[in-house]
Order: sequence, then C-alpha cells, then structure tokens
Amino acid sequence: MNHKIGFNPLSRTTAHRRAMSRNMVTSLFRYERITTTKSKALEVRKAAEKLITRAKVDSVHNRREVAKFIQDEKILNKLFTEISPRMKDRNGGYTRVLKMGFRAGDAADVVLLELVDYKLPTSEDEAPKAKKATTKAPKAEKTPSKESKEPKKTTTTRKSPAKKATAGKTAKAKTEKSAAETAESK
Repeated sequence: MNHKIGFNPLSRTTAHRRAMSRNMVTSLFRYERITTTKSKALEVRKAAEKLITRAKVDSVHNRREVAKFIQDEKILNKLFTEISPRMKDRNGGYTRVLKMGFRAGDAADVVLLELVDYKLPTSEDEAPKAKKATTKAPKAEKTPSKESKEPKKTTTTRKSPAKKATAGKTAKAKTEKSAAETAESK
C-alpha cells in the first residue's frame, strides 16, 4: 500500500513550488515564525521538520544534504548551531500551526507557522535596542566652507600620477580643515 506519498501541488509548477518551499523554510528558520496560508504552511512544515531532524546530528553529510535545500549559509549555520540543539530532546513536532482567521481579499485561511520553542520578544529585549540607537552621536552635517563655495575650474588636461597623488593629499587636507572648523564652531 502506498499511503501518505502524496502532496499538495498548490496549483504551481514544480520549479515554482520548489523555490517557494525553499524560501519559506529559510524564512521560518530566519525569523522562527512566519504568516502564510494554511495549505502552504502544511507543506512547508513537512520539509522544515525533516531538515530539523537531519540537523540534530551535525556531520558533513547532513550539512550537505540540508544545504541542498537551504542556500543561505547563515541560516544553515543557525539551524545546526542554534535551532537543532534546542530540539535535541524532542522526537518530531518541531513546528506548530496557529489559525489567525481569513484573509480579507480572498478569504483564504491564514495561519502562523512557528517553531514550538519560539518566544515572543519582550519589552526588555526592545529596550536595549532603543537605548543603543539613542546613544549614538549624530553625524556632523556637512556645511560648505568658503573654499567649496567658489566654482571649481574644470580642465581637460590629464595629470600625471605624481600630480594626482599630491592633488588627492591637498584635497584631504582641505576637507580635514573644514571638518575641524565645523567641530570648533559647535
């Protein structure tokens, strides 16, 4: 008997379905939670659980087999170093599907597909991020100096490499002077 060998083609060509599945599994591992339709989630879940099971044993062979499905090296590394160790004691059932309702445009079932041990970001996690953003010093605005207000002369003659090097050094010196003047004025 050939039970449970079928799959949902999702009304897509093989190439489109394969690419969509790879992208959705990669997104699931990147964000650990994605919103999609119920039928897509059930298909993506099959692939994701097989990859997590394979990632539990970190070997060259398993990494290469999973890399056939996940092209992003950072996500592949995250799967083997962060996600699969969290699932070591679990024998399957690594993901959950939570119903969210119906989509407004076409009334499709919308669900959340997430890893079982997903934790919502708390306000404590967001506070350090906000603190870092406020502690950064604002960049000094570029104000045109007296030298740069004058129109530049354009010449069609070519400079030798030695002249180019000295011209570059003088231009750097001028910009450093103008930066120092603006810092002093503040």
